[in-house]
Amino acid sequence: MRWEELSSTEFAHAVRETGVCVVAMGVLEKHSEHLPLGTDVLISHRAAVLASKLEPAIVFPPFYFGQIYEARCFPGTLTIKPSLLMELIEGVLDEIGRNGFKKIIIHNGHGGNCFLVKYLAQCSLWQEKPYSLYVQGEWLNAERKARWNSLLETKVHGHACECETSCLLAVSPELVKMDRVPATPAFNQGRTKHLPDSFSGIGWYSSFPDHYAGDARAASVVKGNALMGMIAESLAEFIKAVKADRVVPSLEREFFQRERDIRRNAEIPM
Repeated sequence: MRWEELSSTEFAHAVRETGVCVVAMGVLEKHSEHLPLGTDVLISHRAAVLASKLEPAIVFPPFYFGQIYEARCFPGTLTIKPSLLMELIEGVLDEIGRNGFKKIIIHNGHGGNCFLVKYLAQCSLWQEKPYSLYVQGEWLNAERKARWNSLLETKVHGHACECETSCLLAVSPELVKMDRVPATPAFNQGRTKHLPDSFSGIGWYSSFPDHYAGDARAASVVKGNALMGMIAESLAEFIKAVKADRVVPSLEREFFQRERDIRRNAEIPM
């Protein structure tokens, strides 16, 4: 069920029936020359909608705000000051919780958000909330990964590649411009390989300065439908597991009770 398509009365009923809201997070960024800026959200949001048909949940409207500072040098990229971005996301999650959801799932569709969404989950221990936050990890289990890989013809993937292009051909084919796919694949340029194992903000740009990683020439709608189906099935299983989970909410209550006990004991004069 899509949040924005429900009436107020329908929404209230759906909250009671499902108890789970899925937020598909992406960004607005360059995807080579053949895919639209909103590729990550278009794919992840569609996957969430498909998953909600397999395991009922409410899917939040497309969420385009995330970490994409490494693409600020390309037209169309939308970035938000780091501190404001955190406040924005927390504010949205709190509003979802205020609307009655006890469990919120983040389905991340953008690689550059990986550290961000995990940090958001860690930050949930700063202040007790009326909801529990779950971040979906790996999209696919070993069996689905094997099926996924068996469909692909290329070895290098990462951005606007065979995978993403195939998925968008299945989701919004009118937005894919296969005639603009680069004639040669994009490989890691390794411009910071002289450094020992490390991480830097410029790392992605140093490796893929044209915001293209892989080879999209082998993409097809048949592959895209199969890949989207696997993503949706995996997310539906995660939604079902979150619905049944009683451990995380219980542990959070225990954690914050102990935290309150510390504060209360600190106020007792010796």
